[in-house]
Amino acid sequence: MFEKSVEELTELGAQITTAEIAQQPELWRDTLNIYRENKEAIEAFLAEARAMGEGRLSVVFTGAGTSDYVGDTCAPYLRHAGNTDLYDFKPIATTDIVSAPRDFLRAEDPTLVVSFARSGNSPESLAAVAVAKELVHNVKFLNITCAPEGKLAVESADDPNALTLLIPRANDKGFAMTGSYSCMTLLSTLIFDTASDEQKAEWVETIAKMGEEVIARESEVADYLAGDFNRVTYLGSGSFGGLAQESQLKILELAHGLVATSYDTSMGYRHGPKSFVDDKTLVFVFVNNDAYTRQYDIDILNEIGGDEIAQHTIAVQQEGATVYEGESFTFKGYEALPEGYLALPFVMFAQAISLLNSVRVGNTPDTPSPTGTVNRVVKGVTIHPFTA
Repeated sequence: MFEKSVEELTELGAQITTAEIAQQPELWRDTLNIYRENKEAIEAFLAEARAMGEGRLSVVFTGAGTSDYVGDTCAPYLRHAGNTDLYDFKPIATTDIVSAPRDFLRAEDPTLVVSFARSGNSPESLAAVAVAKELVHNVKFLNITCAPEGKLAVESADDPNALTLLIPRANDKGFAMTGSYSCMTLLSTLIFDTASDEQKAEWVETIAKMGEEVIARESEVADYLAGDFNRVTYLGSGSFGGLAQESQLKILELAHGLVATSYDTSMGYRHGPKSFVDDKTLVFVFVNNDAYTRQYDIDILNEIGGDEIAQHTIAVQQEGATVYEGESFTFKGYEALPEGYLALPFVMFAQAISLLNSVRVGNTPDTPSPTGTVNRVVKGVTIHPFTA
């Protein structure tokens, strides 16, 4: 797909999505520059947020769908790589905040709501902000969005309690969020990671090179899809649990449900969900670089691979002291990356799988919903009035 001409891709209905997947390494370098350019404003804003009360500031990562999975991906990493003396990181979907606010927000907790949004036009994005303002006594808003003209960015422009960071080149025009997911994940991680800026820059350059490698190794990715399969599952631990959910959603979206999907954590999959696996299932496991956690990822690979119940059991991993010895897509020759950054080249692998699979089943990746009942920006949502 990545070597096809624009004309060939347009005929397949895949030109936009293919280009947006492929450009991500360049966008990650841009995102690092956005972080650098806004660092002074970010630090001043966070200092104001911390001053709202004593103790740890509740940092709520929120969004809907893929934007929700941004928080699910970065929060586990930041719970040990961020400053946990100052911040309590909580991923909570906007759909949960809006529908049952008292179940997820405490009025007494000083709170920073970090909103992730590609367009910023989803009804839940705006409603979550309104509900938090109504319910929480001391609250500020950090908006990370890709659309300068979106309602989230526009309506918060004059709010003294809000800071909006824009990643405009990541405003995906295709149906599926690709670069918007990875860039919002990266920017939030850069903001709260306590590593030095020099180390962050090295990690970003490494993931960019790994992402470029995914594109160059497309034929290997395609080989996993050569058989007769109708099910795909993704597994991972820690941050890769959220990544697994995002990866299965990409399969589901781009194939319009023609391929069944599941996701779970590496350890959680044994407790019933493993019943999903049969001889027409592809199982992908994202292998963590943490030495302790990695053991559990390799255990489930060995178990499913040894049971011979799946068509393919594939590790997506970085070369390390221990690796899965069966089928794998392995990155070699790079320094070992922490999960918050390794998630990005891993998701490019998953996006490539979804793109190729969409074409395999005869769908059009740029417009995968033939009936139009599923939309790029959610429609038909009724937001009911809320009073604290």
